[in-house]
Amino acid sequence: MGEGGLPRLGWLPMFSPDSGRRAPTNGFRGSVLRATPESPRMFESDFVDFFSRTHWSVVPILFIPPSVAMVWYGIARMGVGWGASLGLFVAGFLAWTLSEYWLHRTFFHWQPPGKWGERMHFLVHGVHHTWPKDKYRLVMPPAVSITLFFLFLGIWYLVFGPQLVWAWHAGYVVGYVFYDVTHYYIHHNNPKTAYGRRLKKNHMLHHFKDPNSRYCVSNMVWDRVFGTVGDRVVR
Repeated sequence: MGEGGLPRLGWLPMFSPDSGRRAPTNGFRGSVLRATPESPRMFESDFVDFFSRTHWSVVPILFIPPSVAMVWYGIARMGVGWGASLGLFVAGFLAWTLSEYWLHRTFFHWQPPGKWGERMHFLVHGVHHTWPKDKYRLVMPPAVSITLFFLFLGIWYLVFGPQLVWAWHAGYVVGYVFYDVTHYYIHHNNPKTAYGRRLKKNHMLHHFKDPNSRYCVSNMVWDRVFGTVGDRVVR
């Protein structure tokens, strides 16, 4: 335990999910960076707490330009045709939706035993379930998402080779962007379309009724495929 009874994650003093509700709200100034009742302080260190918040717009700003560049590179430099590139892009996008489902169902909701496991789960996903109205701890922080961008690029490079990887990975990354932006939107806006309202209702049921079902966020397909729609399909 750290000073004042705060739990520690390795060297890093961290507020627990419960104490975070009562954590002091002083910190950096600014709507994104300042601790507020809706976005409580997680860490004692101002520096670390600063980097625990991410505005949703960071995600498309970071990843849409390189996705466009990857499609261009595959076509202009690697000689992949427009049709094949489109097919690879769509396939990569769809592959992300499956990754979204399984990551949420398995890793995001996995809590290893012990205090370390509790803290790890809280940092990965528990923080979002504890503070679902926190606008700035919903999308993935850049330090994590950029690392995963290159990790998956390496994996897909080994799978598809130097020609086909670029359009596939672009589609996969745009799928991730669509997921993160959709996730933010259904938490903090009221969808105008019938399908958008269904997505929001489905995800709110996951948060507030049954966290062990309805793992899809940007779609509702894979919950039906794998039998995790909960007690009823949202209509």
